[in-house]
Amino acid sequence: MTDQRSPATANFLSRGARDISAAVSRQPAGAWLVAGAVTALYLAFSTAQWNRFDTPSWDLGIFTQLAKAYGGFDAPIVSIKGEGFNLLGDHFHPLLVLLGPVYAFFPTGFSLLMVQNLLVGLSVLVITRLAIRRIGNAGGMLLGAAYGLSWGVQAAVAVQFHEIAFALPLLALALEATVETRLRAAVIWAGLLVFIKEDMGLTVFAFGLVIAWRFRHQAGLWLAVWGLAWMLISVGLILPALNTGGTYDYADRIDVGAMLANPVDSLFTMLSAEEKYQTVWLLLIAGGFLWLRSPLGLIVVPTLLWRFVSENPGYWGPGWHYNAVLMPILFVALIDGILAARQSRRAWLRSYSAAVVPVVSVVAVMLLPSQPLAALANPETFQQSARWDAAHRLMERIPAGATVESGVVLMPYLVPHTEVLWIGNENPAPDYLIVDADDWSWGPVRPESAEDHAEETYPGEDYELVFQESGYQLVKRSG
Repeated sequence: MTDQRSPATANFLSRGARDISAAVSRQPAGAWLVAGAVTALYLAFSTAQWNRFDTPSWDLGIFTQLAKAYGGFDAPIVSIKGEGFNLLGDHFHPLLVLLGPVYAFFPTGFSLLMVQNLLVGLSVLVITRLAIRRIGNAGGMLLGAAYGLSWGVQAAVAVQFHEIAFALPLLALALEATVETRLRAAVIWAGLLVFIKEDMGLTVFAFGLVIAWRFRHQAGLWLAVWGLAWMLISVGLILPALNTGGTYDYADRIDVGAMLANPVDSLFTMLSAEEKYQTVWLLLIAGGFLWLRSPLGLIVVPTLLWRFVSENPGYWGPGWHYNAVLMPILFVALIDGILAARQSRRAWLRSYSAAVVPVVSVVAVMLLPSQPLAALANPETFQQSARWDAAHRLMERIPAGATVESGVVLMPYLVPHTEVLWIGNENPAPDYLIVDADDWSWGPVRPESAEDHAEETYPGEDYELVFQESGYQLVKRSG
């Protein structure tokens, strides 16, 4: 039987290889060039971050623990968030199970940074090829580069891995299919977004309504129902069921009752705050305003609404990763807007449709000095942390599988070999505790003695200093 199947298997693999090769060759060369260049820039940026111990949030450590669990065929229990904390009870992102195989082969937090950059690059490839096919080679490449270097994407890469990285290529593919009037593909790609994060259900809802209007097809209405249903199910049932506290942790960020009781005040709150105006202004100029001419631009509305009505100021501005999902929508809406403007009866609009790509490109270049990638022009960006060797000597003192309490900076480096706890939680007494004098997560006051800090935090436990160098202190629990 084995011998009989071998030729069939060989033929199958051969056909698969030919199909892949044909698919690759069908992509415009300009799209590969732009996507490759943008991906290389982000890979360089993330590599420099990793080597400098530049860890702007605890999320990379959290998602590295999730990937480690999935790589071992375990539930995503993330001790950084708390003892026994299931990360599927924090946000609804089952699609992140795809990180498991990646981590199984490359067990390091650095792998997640590379995955994110490759996903960004894939979205750049899709949007650039669409732009080239629709508006021409030179203009398409410029527009693809403007998307790849857009402020929302740069901000997301700078704060390291988040689940929205998977949304970028899915959005790009769904939007591309919509512009190219491929209804089934648009619905499928957009439908998958609900498995990335619970708020993406609102995006899918808006996407479905746009598709229903554009195609005059009920599939769009079913997509809208699918998106809204998954948002309600995840927030109302799944997340509370899997959360250790039995609730949706982010329910208090938006007071729906207060909004309904006093809509005038809610509207005023939504339109107040400088950060919100800054976000809207950057969206307008990044797309040369012409993206507003496309119905696809309406898909940004749900994301902006839930962020702007939230009482959390961190959601309002152009920083962090919250604007990344708006960038594919904005730039594909711009492509669609250009196509519509070319058919306009207004001469000035037809003229602007020819000028908008250079305008958008100039805006992208003008914004670069204030964006994260500007750091690549500074040679110091590529210098390895002076404490790199000391940190790794410290980590080598911790046995595999031991529990270790740490600040944010070293978390993603510790996760592959240890069970990491965060200093801000009420944890069971760890086997080891790290005090890093340069870790920002301690706040303005850092413990002078790791021994004293550990024994005060865990009364009745004895800790001894086993490593002290370059601002690091490592203590070990005795007995």
